[in-house]
Amino acid sequence: MNLTPPSDLPVLVAAAGAGWEPVALDVLGRRGSTATLQRRCVDVNDLVAATTTGLARVALVSAMLPGLDADTVAQLAKAGVGVVVVLDDASAASGDRLRRLGVRQLLTTDLAGLDDALREAVARAPDGTEPAAAVGPPSPPVGHARTIAVWGPAGAPGRTTVAAGIAAELAHRDRSTMLVDADPYGGAVAQHLGILDGASGLLAAARAANAGELDATRLADLARAVGSELRVLTGLPRPDRWPEVRSRTFDAVLEAARSLVDWVVLDTGFSLEGDLDDPFATGPQRNHMTLAAVSGADDVVVVGTADPVGLARLARGLVDLHDLAPEAAVTVVVNRTRSSLGWSERDIHAMVEGFVRARGVHFLPDDRAAADRALMAGRSLVETGDSALRRGVSVAVDAVVGEGRAAVAGRLRRRTTRAAR
Repeated sequence: MNLTPPSDLPVLVAAAGAGWEPVALDVLGRRGSTATLQRRCVDVNDLVAATTTGLARVALVSAMLPGLDADTVAQLAKAGVGVVVVLDDASAASGDRLRRLGVRQLLTTDLAGLDDALREAVARAPDGTEPAAAVGPPSPPVGHARTIAVWGPAGAPGRTTVAAGIAAELAHRDRSTMLVDADPYGGAVAQHLGILDGASGLLAAARAANAGELDATRLADLARAVGSELRVLTGLPRPDRWPEVRSRTFDAVLEAARSLVDWVVLDTGFSLEGDLDDPFATGPQRNHMTLAAVSGADDVVVVGTADPVGLARLARGLVDLHDLAPEAAVTVVVNRTRSSLGWSERDIHAMVEGFVRARGVHFLPDDRAAADRALMAGRSLVETGDSALRRGVSVAVDAVVGEGRAAVAGRLRRRTTRAAR
């Protein structure tokens, strides 16, 4: 990051006709001023277009500029242009909203400290060697939610079944949990849990984040309650809606979720392909949600199937996952195991260990009856009663959460005692 701004700072001004604009133009036009006016922009589209020329280092913008949102701030940051926003409304709420958009330099309409603010914005602006600051609240302090990303390769290995099962099991253990459908190819969490509301919680949260209006309270209103401890943020209603969830807004959604509950479970897509290192990539990336979920999670649960095709895909997927997140805490779940395949759990375990050093390898039986019963009823495995599949998911959750048999037995005793009362 360039911490030494040049002596001449070319400035873009987008004041939207605000009363402070003549004062700013006077300051920028003075002889000997280190900041000079490069261009007056009529609207947000003109502002974004002007940044692509590379002739400006900082933008002085009105907080009331129509269209000023998180996506605009991200585009300016990507172009290496710092942002200073003038608060026409000096309320704390206005400042909080702008900070959620990613704005760090704020001024009141008297423009006190304008020169210093412009220099500071340039010093903070990325120069292409470091990523821009993420939109949304600061990183949560230690003690906020633990995040589990459920990922698996192509071929429908059962990611959503496992993700919903893990989330429901955590909620059953009195852990406040949010299940987020983050599949950019069109998730199925809503169908699995019988949520018939056609409105997408993820899209609504992304729109609120882009406007700087998303916090834990707003997210709680947008998520669907499934029982007392489980909230569900439903996913894309159609696969072609993925461009509406930009990278920065999705990051803000995750931050809000982490501040709302104790556990966040992310049902992701299958593809880990991306162009994060492509300097010419300017548009949204379809796989950003999956990449962000997997690379930023505290725990990654990798789901594969026990048949020859599924295991081959799992092996390649584990290699790709290691390349993306070599330090990830990985737990492997092999789904639909059955004796007719002729392989023992030891054989499959040895194969997995040949590709990744997993914290554990767990096996879920091919319990089609339990899976069909839950899916047809639109309920979680926990709600549909005891089954071999539900027990297998519970054992995997024990491993991820770090609970041993003594802790599980103690929890069951407490639950039985409460029921008896």
